[in-house]
Amino acid sequence: MEMSQPEASRPSEVRVRDDRATPDDLLHTRTGTDVSPEDLVLASGKDLSERTLEWARRKLAAEGPAALDKLLP
Repeated sequence: MEMSQPEASRPSEVRVRDDRATPDDLLHTRTGTDVSPEDLVLASGKDLSERTLEWARRKLAAEGPAALDKLLP
């Protein structure tokens, strides 16, 4: 049987906040580095191939690094 701790005794990182949405800066995983076509292909769950890399190049040219943000939470 799981024993839960009262919320006041939990570390602040663990507290559940049902009344607020999670801020965007905590949802996105990009580290501020350049996004490569390979990054975009892998984030989309596709296999690396010339076809998918070309797709990623076009998507990055059109959307910039935001293309990765749209794929990742």
